[in-house]
Amino acid sequence: VQLQASGGGLVQPGGALRLSCTASGNISSINIMGWYRQGPGIERELVAAITGGAFKREHTDYADSVKGRFTVSRDNAKNTAYLQMNNLKPEDTALYVCTVAVTNTRNKPVASWGQGTQVTVSS
Repeated sequence: VQLQASGGGLVQPGGALRLSCTASGNISSINIMGWYRQGPGIERELVAAITGGAFKREHTDYADSVKGRFTVSRDNAKNTAYLQMNNLKPEDTALYVCTVAVTNTRNKPVASWGQGTQVTVSS
């Protein structure tokens, strides 16, 4: 399973960014998509995750530090998840790594990690 991430960059405090993550490869169904982040003073932290699929009810989960500011969503037809980040703060500065848990065509669970996208919040 391969992950293609995009988005990120440099933004001023209070600004917004959107990350996207697209999964491809040997996939029968995508069970969970989400992002971790790691940065100065931040141990690896689960930022947001979304479960569900084309025929399953979605469920989202967020770190307390981003609730109300970040929104995770997914487009099942595109195997893509999005992380909309609003009202960004300097402490959100980190490397954001997309992760996915899928069931492959052999009905085996597979987890995959992207290379990471840098988000820098600074004036």
